[in-house]
Amino acid sequence: MRAALTAALQAGARALAAGAASLDVVEQAVCALEDSPLFNAGKGAVFNARGEHELEASIMDGRTLKAGAVANLRGIKNPVTLARWVMERTPHVYLAGEGAIAFAQSEGMELIAPDYFWTEQSWGALKRERLRAGRERRSLEHGTVGAVALDSHGNLAAATSTGGITNKLAGRVGDSSVIGAGTYASNESCAVSCTGQGEYFMRAAAARDICALVEYGKRSARAAAAMVIREKIARLGGHGGVIVVDRRGGVFSVFNTGVMYFGKVTHDNRAVTAIHAHEHD
Repeated sequence: MRAALTAALQAGARALAAGAASLDVVEQAVCALEDSPLFNAGKGAVFNARGEHELEASIMDGRTLKAGAVANLRGIKNPVTLARWVMERTPHVYLAGEGAIAFAQSEGMELIAPDYFWTEQSWGALKRERLRAGRERRSLEHGTVGAVALDSHGNLAAATSTGGITNKLAGRVGDSSVIGAGTYASNESCAVSCTGQGEYFMRAAAARDICALVEYGKRSARAAAAMVIREKIARLGGHGGVIVVDRRGGVFSVFNTGVMYFGKVTHDNRAVTAIHAHEHD
């Protein structure tokens, strides 16, 4: 996981140094993680209660506040790219299910066979959950992915992608594809991508709340993120975290879980990764 994160960070740093737009970079970074079997997105997505994969993703441009989102996808290799297509090729923000898949096909995106998404890790997680039949359902995530970036033009962007939670009910949608809950970016404040128990992040409108506390409440992005995650989400009973970059280039994570996979890179510092709390600054 550290190696996969580092590779995505280094590629993003090279692109930004060459003048690439933050929107392009967050899409490319999330695509790289969707292509890895190690994370709960794209190829490594978890199984729902029917033994199927339902994927979701979103992306947002902090300069224009344009956004795209997709959910309940099957057979889409890179949901984040389809989210961007929704943003740029339709008058809409959000497409889901068969309509989203039909749109992908109409735009020339190839559908992938279900066995592409099968991994031993995800299948084993589903079997363990099924053995818990009749007992309380747990949330088993192993790495919803996201990226946030600030480019040389001062523009922010954010993107998020996930397979949801193991053994979720068919049709369930989490926060990762919900603009303002799991993803938000505005040049007036910061760019945010969330991971964790989606129902709590939706109820808290977590990503937008962080940006609003910065824009209107005049708090630092770090203080705003800490307030939302460690107070608001925690008070609701939820767990998770966020990655944030502000308009001055400060990049950091805030979480209330035992571990959170995280990496960052800037124009003058090498890529670093963190997992345990003591590794995060």
